[in-house]
Amino acid sequence: MSAKDKLLLAARDCLLTKGYAHTTVRDLVAASGANQASINYHFGSKEQLLTRALRDLNTEWGELLFAVLEEPVAEARSGDQEALWGRIIDSIQANRSLWFVNFESVASARQDEEIRGMIAGGQELARASLARAFAGLGPDSDPGEVQAAGSHYLALLVGLASQWLTDPERAPTAEQFAAANLGSGHRG
Repeated sequence: MSAKDKLLLAARDCLLTKGYAHTTVRDLVAASGANQASINYHFGSKEQLLTRALRDLNTEWGELLFAVLEEPVAEARSGDQEALWGRIIDSIQANRSLWFVNFESVASARQDEEIRGMIAGGQELARASLARAFAGLGPDSDPGEVQAAGSHYLALLVGLASQWLTDPERAPTAEQFAAANLGSGHRG
C-alpha cells in the first residue's frame, strides 16, 4: 500500500474515531506510519487530506442510506412507512460513527466551500431518493413536488438521526415516528 493510501486510510479511521476537529497531524502520522511531510506532499495539508477522506465517508454514508431507501418502494406506496423508518433506524444504529461524521461535516461546511458543495450535492440526491421512497415520486414527477416532499423527509431524517445519535434511549421507535408523521397529514 502506498503512503498516500495509508494516509487516506488513517484519515478515515481518525474521522470515524476522533472526528474532524479532533484529528491532529500527529494522529495521522501515528495511524499511517507515514511522516508529516508526506501529508503535505500528497494532499497539500492536513485539512485537504481530511476533506478527501470526509468526501469518501460521505459517499459511503450516502450509499448506505440509498440502499435502505431503494429497497422498500412498494411498502411506501402501500402506506407502510414504519418498515422503512425501521430500516433507517437500524442503519443509524449499525453505522453510528459514519452518521456522526456526516453530522460533523455540516459544522465543517461553514469554513470550507468544498465540503459545503459536497453536502449540498448529497442533499440533492437524498431529497430525490426520499421523495421516491416515501412519496412514490420518480424522475417523471413534478420537480417542485419532488423538492418539497424530499425536503420534508430529509428534515425528518436529520431530526430522527440526531435523536438516535444523542439520546437513543428516548428516541422514537419506527412505529411512533411513522404514526406521528402519518397522523399529521404527511402521507406519502
